Order: sequence, then C-alpha cells, then structure tokens
Amino acid sequence: MMRRRLVLTLIGGTAFSCLWTRATRAQQTGKLPIIGFLGASTSSVSGEGQRLASFLQRLRDVGWVEGRTIAIEYRWGDGHAERFGELARELVRLKLDVIVTYATPAILALKQATSDIPIVFAAAADPVGTGLVASLRRPGGNVTGLSLQTTDIAGKRVELLRETLPGLRRLAIMAHAEAPNAVLEMGEAQAAAKALGLDAILLEIRRAEDIAPAVWAAKGRAEALYVVLDPLVQIYRVRINTLALGARLPTLLPYREFVEVGGLMSYGPNQPDLFRRAADYVDKILRGAKPVDLPVEQPTKFDLIVNLTAAKALGLDLPPTLLARADEVIE
Repeated sequence: MMRRRLVLTLIGGTAFSCLWTRATRAQQTGKLPIIGFLGASTSSVSGEGQRLASFLQRLRDVGWVEGRTIAIEYRWGDGHAERFGELARELVRLKLDVIVTYATPAILALKQATSDIPIVFAAAADPVGTGLVASLRRPGGNVTGLSLQTTDIAGKRVELLRETLPGLRRLAIMAHAEAPNAVLEMGEAQAAAKALGLDAILLEIRRAEDIAPAVWAAKGRAEALYVVLDPLVQIYRVRINTLALGARLPTLLPYREFVEVGGLMSYGPNQPDLFRRAADYVDKILRGAKPVDLPVEQPTKFDLIVNLTAAKALGLDLPPTLLARADEVIE
C-alpha cells in the first residue's frame, strides 16, 4: 500500500512540474509575463472598449490580473494600416511572451515582424485565404486564434439585404482595395449577389478621402450599400453612414457599432465573445502551449442588429420576420 502511495505521489509530482507555469517562474524571478496588445483602430472607438474589457475579464477569470500576475503593453493603429509595421516591430523589440491583435493587416504586420513570439488573433476575416495560417486545424508557425470566416457569411449578408429590400436589383459593395481580407470578402459578396440575380457595383477605397466619392458614385445606380469590414471603414463609419443616408442607400454593415451611429443593419460574429475566447488562447500559451498545437476556432455566436430610426429616415417598412429574428432593435 505504501509503495502504491509512493508511486502516485511521484506521478502527481511529475504532473505538477509539467504544469509549472510562467507565472510561477515569474514569482521567483520577479518578472511578470508581458502581453502585447495591438489594436487596429483606437481605444476611443465605440465597441473597442467593450471588446478589450471582455478580454481582460476573461484573463482575470483564469488567474491573470493586469499589474499583479501579468503586464500588458498596448499599441493602437488608429485605422492606419501603414502604421502597423512600425508598431509591430516596436512590440517585438520588447521581448513579449505573447501578442494579441485582430484585423488582417495588423496580424500580417506582426507575422512579418516575428516568427518566435506567439501571436493570437481575436478576429481574422479569413486566416487561411489571406495566408495567416496553413489551415484551421493545423495553423503552423507562431500564429493562431479565431476566424471570422467573413467570406463564408458574405452570402448570408446579401440574402438579408434582399429580404429587407424585396425590390433590390443593384447592390454597391464598398471595400478597402489594399486589404487582402476586404478584397476576398468583396469577391464573395459579388458572387453571392450574382447568384441572387443582382448587379454588383464595386466601390474600392484606399484612404478616407475616397469614401465620399465612392458613395456618391453609387447614388442613383444602386439600391443598397454593403460595407466590408476594415480598420479604415471602422474609423470612418459615421462618415459612411451619413453619406449613405444622404444618398438614400440602406446599409448592411459588419457590427453593432456601425449600426448605433446611423447604419441600417449589421450581421456578424459576436465580438465580445471572440475576445473572451482569445483570452483562453493566451492562458494556454502562458502555461506552456505552443500556437502550432492550438487549432484556429470559428465563431459560434452571431448578432443581427437593426436600426429602426435609420429605417424610418430611409422610408423603409422593415419585414416583421426580420425584426422578429433580430438580436437587437435600436429605436
């Protein structure tokens, strides 16, 4: 009996030593694990604070408290893709334990800056299609996280517009022409429109100054506007909605924060949920897991948000079936 207890004790001790985390080592060395956080837009953007709060709360739930058991270095791109390279290199020089980000341009910048530091993306439009990972099951390299699969839901978004606007015949699709993920989604939305018998008008933008001419180019030529997610359009979502309303174009947008500033409707993955799940990746990595062994996961919660005030301003009578399915109706 004593021999059996001794064996179990040795096994338990071995298992415990395998779970000896960086936090334990940090207590002995006096150095906290450091997480880098590269924000694609800016901390003042509506919705950004909620996503970050969800991430930090989940970290606390699993034992990582900022300032006590971990430190966090924040950098913000302010929606300017040309800044991501510099910010990525700056974070890499800090010798971080893991870096968290989202939005394909920011993830690509980090991937180019380091092949050693683990990178967790809380949201990537199409990580396989844009070359971020080799596959969802076996990402390879030092990058993993959560996929938005926006190219997969582009068809659903177009169908929602068609349901909302039964007379829809011509659809304008706006996307940042220099963002690989945006170009991919634009193509999928165009294909979905064609499958439904709709004509697609492609509106390519590259900077903020391109937004107004693009929207006005669609005025009188399209009956609705599909906006592809990108840090640039997120920063200037108020401008896009104001111009679209002036051009009498109902809008289909990526997320709630676009709708709460005057857009008609949005459909997409629940962002706070994705950032909570990103914290679980960070937890696993800080406890010794490697990104190559952590498959890319997909969203499980999707939100349909409808703005009745915008509908009234456009003179639209929204279908009761659409309103019944909406997760939130803004009035």
